Amino acid sequence: MSENAPRAASEAAAGAGDPTLGDVLAELFSVLESRKREMPEGSYTAKLLSGPEDALLKKVGEEASEVIMAAKDHDSVHLRYEIGDLVYHLLVVMVREGLTLDELAAELAGRRR
Repeated sequence: MSENAPRAASEAAAGAGDPTLGDVLAELFSVLESRKREMPEGSYTAKLLSGPEDALLKKVGEEASEVIMAAKDHDSVHLRYEIGDLVYHLLVVMVREGLTLDELAAELAGRRR
């Protein structure tokens, strides 16, 4: 499965109706978990998962800064792109640390009032 599989699957699903965020996140998370198990050579995700923790965390910080800059520019197209990058890298952190989407969902649900 290529690194672009989530994007391709998302685009294919869009043709049959808009994919839900939950479906896209679950599919992406599954791909990330697969990368962790298989560690394919040349995979950017595998590199993030197996490389120095600080490199991944620095990348999260960089992506967060890019979200801030895009938001300050009021550029919704660029903001959407940068949020996508940030969410991807946050999911990589979750996979690396052994957290699940269900655990995140429970955390967020517990914050509702």
